[in-house]
Amino acid sequence: MALNGFVEFFQKGKTFRPKKRFSPGTLRYSLHKQAQASLNSGINLRAVVKLPPGEEMNDWIAVHVVDFFNRINLIYGTVAEYCIETSCPTMSGGPKFEYLWADGNKYKKPTPLPAPQYVLLLMDWIETQINNETLFPVSTDVPFPKTFLALCRKILTRLFRVFVHVYIHHFDRIVAIGAEPHVNTCYKHFYYFVTEFDLVGARELEPLQEMTSRICHDPTPPPESNSQSAGS
Repeated sequence: MALNGFVEFFQKGKTFRPKKRFSPGTLRYSLHKQAQASLNSGINLRAVVKLPPGEEMNDWIAVHVVDFFNRINLIYGTVAEYCIETSCPTMSGGPKFEYLWADGNKYKKPTPLPAPQYVLLLMDWIETQINNETLFPVSTDVPFPKTFLALCRKILTRLFRVFVHVYIHHFDRIVAIGAEPHVNTCYKHFYYFVTEFDLVGARELEPLQEMTSRICHDPTPPPESNSQSAGS
């Protein structure tokens, strides 16, 4: 499913919050456009996530973190009116998985929260990180901080939890509005990206393991001599 169809589909309804955009003329903007064009062409999603030859891995990851933040906001926006404190008193993914919130600020210790409150705090926290130019530099003249990859791992791990909650607790709503193919495409793209660069741990991916094995069938592209991975 082409991404432009996905975005048009969700923009007809409510969005959870304003989109974060890249400024035209910047390297991040051109990489963002490159990533979007690859998706729109409908080619193998597992191939789409690979680092383009000659590009810096941190730039590629920064662009995707912002894009996934925007898209998962759109997805959550479609179920937000059904995700309320009475129906979702915990941020969970079924009976086996519950996510606690900690931000080192107001919530210094991991704290159980209702799902809508958890997601609201999470999206506020991510927005603060990606709008901080010392953490996510806008200009290529400004180097990425040494903590950049660790921060991206934390952001993407927490965003994955939104997928878990939506799929396990609100999938009937996704199906009812005809969004299942769009959400599945976004999930596959996210899954291939985070596994390509080792950005979300296997244990975190466990709640959606069964669904992942069902929908993620894109063949692995042949390795290229100039491909890189994030390491541990």
